[in-house]
Amino acid sequence: MRIVSHRKLVDFYRIYPNSKMPLEQWYLQTKQANWKNFADIKKDFNAVDGVGNQRYVFNIKGNEYRLVVIIQFTHGYIYIRFVGKHSDYNKINCLTI
Repeated sequence: MRIVSHRKLVDFYRIYPNSKMPLEQWYLQTKQANWKNFADIKKDFNAVDGVGNQRYVFNIKGNEYRLVVIIQFTHGYIYIRFVGKHSDYNKINCLTI
């Protein structure tokens, strides 16, 4: 999968260093994936939910952090829309970011 933009992850884990390892693990595993549908994602990441409008929410580091992405399966692209603490995630609308 092609991931846009890794920079958002780096910017986040510079502020929250304990998120670096799990975010980089997600990035490396996802970059090597070839997902065609939600079931493919679930095989790699059990802690993911589809929330509609091509958006998927990954629980990172035991749900301490959340990662919201848009996945375009037909093109193999993933767009990082939000990375943040769980408490910050509760303040956003996943379907509009």
